Amino acid sequence: MPFQPLCFKTLKWEDPKLQNYYTSRLSFAHQLIIARKFSEGLSLQIMPSFVHYNLAKSVNDPNDIFALGAGGRIKLTKRLSFNVEYYHILPISLVAGENYRLPGTKNSLAVGFDIETGGHIFQLHFTNSTGMTEKTFITETTGDFFKGDIHFGFNISRVFTIKKKRLKK
Repeated sequence: MPFQPLCFKTLKWEDPKLQNYYTSRLSFAHQLIIARKFSEGLSLQIMPSFVHYNLAKSVNDPNDIFALGAGGRIKLTKRLSFNVEYYHILPISLVAGENYRLPGTKNSLAVGFDIETGGHIFQLHFTNSTGMTEKTFITETTGDFFKGDIHFGFNISRVFTIKKKRLKK
């Protein structure tokens, strides 16, 4: 079953005059990840996605946003791969008169490289999104990648083994 992240907004209330509830700070993201490794050097996936906000900022803002993501990885060498990921907000609204996306937002695009060094994997990302969670990079991206609004991020991962492997006799 896919992981269903729960986001909790900890910022101060934007309008403290309103009756605010704990549940108003919650949002949820759901994805179905359909992926295939076509060869040792090529992997592709599509990700139908659904993000729900318990409280929208205005009456016309959506509580529910649908998107379709696509991603891929091409190995350039044994230790270097090129990655791309794109999310398109779908023009679907569950409530008549409600927008299908948040005002001023764009579709998310990210390109990057994975560099394997033997023990570590360095991931370099270039994207028009500023958020790291599904809620933020799918539905709250405001930058335009093709107008130079590109942000850089990176990850370093390392696998640690606690238990020694047993030798076969």
